[in-house]
Amino acid sequence: MPPRSPGVRGIRGSRRGRGSAGAGGAETFEVFRDDRGIPHLRAGTALALARAQGHNAALDRAWQLETERHRLLGTTAAYLGAEAVDWDRFARRARLADTARRCFERLAPGTAAWVRAYVDGVNAGLPEGAARAPEFTAAGLVPGRWEPWTPLGVWLSTHILFAGFPTKLWREEVARRLGDDRATLFATDGPGTSGSNGWLLTGARTTTGAPVVAGDPHRFIEDPGVYQQLRLACPEFDVVGLAVPGVPGIAHFGHAGGVAWAITNAMADYQDLYREQLRRTADGGVQALGPDGWYLAHAHTETIEVAGGEPEPVEVVETDRGPLIIGEVPDAADVLDLPDAADVPDAPGVRDDAPSSASATRPASPATSASTCCPRCSGPVRSRTSTPRWTAGSNPSTWSWPPTPPGPPCTGSPDTSPCARTRTGSGSSPRTIPRTPGARAPSPRPVPRSTPPPAPP
Repeated sequence: MPPRSPGVRGIRGSRRGRGSAGAGGAETFEVFRDDRGIPHLRAGTALALARAQGHNAALDRAWQLETERHRLLGTTAAYLGAEAVDWDRFARRARLADTARRCFERLAPGTAAWVRAYVDGVNAGLPEGAARAPEFTAAGLVPGRWEPWTPLGVWLSTHILFAGFPTKLWREEVARRLGDDRATLFATDGPGTSGSNGWLLTGARTTTGAPVVAGDPHRFIEDPGVYQQLRLACPEFDVVGLAVPGVPGIAHFGHAGGVAWAITNAMADYQDLYREQLRRTADGGVQALGPDGWYLAHAHTETIEVAGGEPEPVEVVETDRGPLIIGEVPDAADVLDLPDAADVPDAPGVRDDAPSSASATRPASPATSASTCCPRCSGPVRSRTSTPRWTAGSNPSTWSWPPTPPGPPCTGSPDTSPCARTRTGSGSSPRTIPRTPGARAPSPRPVPRSTPPPAPP
């Protein structure tokens, strides 16, 4: 039996075994499954336990892990077909994989080692787990290798739709079609609407005399579920709870005898969306309008493989305020007369520095992006988040949203942007996103905060 913590009862089980997920079998762990098949894992160190958890997830949820890996990479259409193209396009444009890589690079050494140990366990267990899962044969897939940053990408892709920005897009569309005064008819918060809740009661208010903590994760009944119940025990800790397959540890719901925790989906407003002004250069590049004028944005093209269909190209563009997620950059032939930073007219209902859609000559494409501001220079700093399945439709706007952690501290001089950043993308050399010196234009204003969306289907 795994060691017990106060208040955590052991369960008489039906299956017990030992395994190894370390190099050369140096670090072993014990697996005990109770009568309900719930795994109880025990190891001599926290790192060995992380390997054990990854190994167990690969055995029990191999197909789920493979699906989540493809979702974060934006490669699901390669085996699911055309119906998955919209998600793949979004995942690539939102740069989920690139964000996960850069987040992993900024982890503290101990945390990075813990995540890497989990990935080692996943890769060790996937061949056996895939052999047990008939979906691999049906789809004609073999499991891909996990990278050290893959768990962070799984977390991003799993939670991308749980923030407030999809509703901002929805309310913008409602206002555009029906008028600003009708947007409140579709609110999902306030009196008479559904919401979220969390409970914490002392023992004085329960029939058992024990305290109760409960949360509301806003999850559908799924098969397989987004959670996996298990127990993790090592000399440092002993905890029971619900893990997210593909992510080490127990984040949302758990207890360790004397302490327990639960989460409630608050759908907090921690993303900003901006309408970007974009234009195509003569050599095919992309420029964006920033506070200091036009500057060269990062842009490259990727290819989405589609099972049973033709490959789909997708242009990935990132401005200083974040990656563009909706809309297209106009071709050079369509941009006849581009405004300077100080000449952008007002557009009622959008923001003060957005171009007018009624302009006689088509201006740079309007867009939207998100961020907070650097405290030293008021330049945009990206923030962490998640992603949706939105398409541009007839909306002429291009939307961008930054799911990334803040950039490095400000450096530079008055002649250069102190928030210019160098980043390494997938398969690319380090790149710098500069700003062009010049007269400052009004900074983009975020789309107004709006009510949270219903849970996605």
